[in-house]
Amino acid sequence: MDVNESTPRARILVISLGGTIASTSSGAHEGVVPQLGARELIAAVPALHDVADVEALAFRQVPSGDLTLGDVVALARRIDEALAQGVDGVVVTQGTDTIEETSFALDLLCDAEVPVVVTGAMRNPTLASPDGPGNLLAAVRVAASHDARGLGCVVVLNDEVHAARFVRKTHSSSLATFQSPGAGPLGRVSEENVRIVLRGPALAHVHLDVDAVPEVALVSCALGDDGRLVRTLSDLEYRGAVIDGFGGGHVPSSMVDALEAAHHAMPVVLCSRTGAGEVLAHTYGFVGSESDLLARGLVAGGALDGRKARVALSLALAASPGRAEAVALFAKVRDSLSGR
Repeated sequence: MDVNESTPRARILVISLGGTIASTSSGAHEGVVPQLGARELIAAVPALHDVADVEALAFRQVPSGDLTLGDVVALARRIDEALAQGVDGVVVTQGTDTIEETSFALDLLCDAEVPVVVTGAMRNPTLASPDGPGNLLAAVRVAASHDARGLGCVVVLNDEVHAARFVRKTHSSSLATFQSPGAGPLGRVSEENVRIVLRGPALAHVHLDVDAVPEVALVSCALGDDGRLVRTLSDLEYRGAVIDGFGGGHVPSSMVDALEAAHHAMPVVLCSRTGAGEVLAHTYGFVGSESDLLARGLVAGGALDGRKARVALSLALAASPGRAEAVALFAKVRDSLSGR
């Protein structure tokens, strides 16, 4: 949708969390560290004011690896407050390392038609060609676009619009690092225009009345894994676990007993470490196969990768009075990705 004089100016709130987009040199550190807030990021892109009425909120000032699900729960509440006060869209700036997890959590927690857009940068402001200003401008364009309403939380970088439920960081330094395996981008920003070409089904919402989010472990299988890490999960007071299995959802046979024991103590979700496609249900029958593990009580992760499944299970546990309710809510989120 083009922004022109006949279109009422959108009111967009930009919320900063730190990250590369906000990182500059400091005499106390050898490299760059997060120091810029939302006001400074907005001031660096004068063209923003040609797109919308932009407001600023500095919410956190950390590398994205220091963010927690508790931070995202607090952020979602602040976004809900802003939406109740009449903003037309929200842009969140943060480090790219955990965007795929924080954006998915916001997708589950923020139940609104209004666009919630997450962006960041791969090149910090001290470099010759930082991408942060362009990403912020594109993100505000998307947040101000009527065409972006009803998409859920989206991630906008490199002029592409990705659904939070599918997006992944796939390269450590490339500007084109964010991809949506198996789905592709929802659209893109071309000059001043937002072009949305795909829409997915509505994602299930998770309503939280609490601040604390239970700890859920993420364990990735590797060649020869014997399950000794899985055996420690109960002792470490984890409330749930996600297993990133091989291929369609397989583990070594030496790991099966540990997983079955863990299942009796907590919900255990089975995903694939491949990062694309769904966990199988009944193709293979050997010990440690997907059908064997599901028969032992593990929960299928569907098309969710391990990191997103961990977010979904953590929030489901926080929102539910008991284990059965949490598993049911997790399954509702999983199935909503494909419209079931």
